[in-house]
Amino acid sequence: MARNARIIATGMAVPERVVPNSFFNELLGEDVDTWLREYLTIRERRWCADDESTADLVERAARDILERAGADPSEVDLLIVATDTPEYVSPSTAAVVQHRLGAVKAGTFDLNTACAGFVTALDAGAKYIRADGRYRRVLVIGAYAMSKYLDLLDKRTSNLFADGAGGVLLGDTDEADGWLASRLHTDGQYADWMGIYAGATARPVTPAVVAAGDHKLRFVKKFPPEINPDTWTRMIRETVADAGCAVADIDHLFFTQINIHSIRETMARLELPMERTHCIMDRYAYTGSACIPMALAEADAAGKLKRGELVVFMGSGGGLAFACCAMRW
Repeated sequence: MARNARIIATGMAVPERVVPNSFFNELLGEDVDTWLREYLTIRERRWCADDESTADLVERAARDILERAGADPSEVDLLIVATDTPEYVSPSTAAVVQHRLGAVKAGTFDLNTACAGFVTALDAGAKYIRADGRYRRVLVIGAYAMSKYLDLLDKRTSNLFADGAGGVLLGDTDEADGWLASRLHTDGQYADWMGIYAGATARPVTPAVVAAGDHKLRFVKKFPPEINPDTWTRMIRETVADAGCAVADIDHLFFTQINIHSIRETMARLELPMERTHCIMDRYAYTGSACIPMALAEADAAGKLKRGELVVFMGSGGGLAFACCAMRW
């Protein structure tokens, strides 16, 4: 059997600061708690402290993963960090964390496909292992510290986005498990509909930009509500077929946690029960590229995943970027 990549261990980290919905009731002077609970299931979220950053979350998640794997940082051959809230514009967040961990053998890079980043990085890490025998242990982490970029008075964004990190340690295997198939897709015509549009080369940060708040996260246009269910359903079907499996064979399906209704609609279209997915947005709100590995880590810690089960990851984010990956647990 050909050399493959499988998930050895999972892990996650979140800030200590808990921000309940009542915070926004007071801040905005209106009841947003009822809508957040009833429409999105969100009760609370975690935000970084003033002196806490993306690299701090990545480091803590990495240590959690390595501890669960019983692995030493020196065993890591490659560290990939998926984030669109990096420690710096340059150098990479992964380089910062590699030094902190003491992962002296590891190459590093950051990957940004917004909230589709973790699944894209998972696929890339698996293919490093499949393609090159020098890579036996690859640490893949999705991280998000979007609270640093929020306009707190913008009720379209301030109460939805939150912070966290999660990931996996991939290892090589010659058994019948691990990576099966994947697909990437982008609808780039939506690139200017939501994002952080100042702070890089197109619009460097100036006093005027800061005064206007243009260095903060912005929803510019409202996305078509059907775009996630349509694209998720299609990509999941295609990826599972590429893996030689049927949709009914899926044991666990982990989605980007942006909208509970999109998740429910996609599960209904696939004719799968909600018990086969795992949602965390009620306690953590929307954590972007961290939400899928955080949900995976929580489900794994609860003993929900069994060896040999078919696990599918479906990520989407600004760009619009989409990534789907199927793996045998």
